[in-house]
Amino acid sequence: MECMLQVSTCQSFGTDCKELIAMTKDPGAWPSFSTELEEFMKLKARFSEFSIVFVPRQENVSSDSLAKIARSFHRELYYIGCSVPVWFPRLLQA
Repeated sequence: MECMLQVSTCQSFGTDCKELIAMTKDPGAWPSFSTELEEFMKLKARFSEFSIVFVPRQENVSSDSLAKIARSFHRELYYIGCSVPVWFPRLLQA
C-alpha cells in the first residue's frame, strides 16, 4: 500500500481474504492484530480516497497465480505495475 502512494492517493485494493476485510471494518474485534491494524489505519489515512474489497479467487485467477508464484521464491518479492510482468506467463507454463 505504501508504494502505491507514489502512484496515486486514490486507490482501490482487492483481496481474496475475508478476514482482512473484517479486520479493516472492525479493528477492535481483532486484538491480536492491533499493532498491524494501527499501522494499516495510519497508512490508509494518507490516501485521499481508499477502498478495499473482497474479490473471490475464482474471479481473479491471475492474481491468485501470481501470489502463489511469489510465495515460491522464499524471499520478499515486490512488484508494482499496471501490467503483468514479462516473466509471469513463463512461470505459469512451467
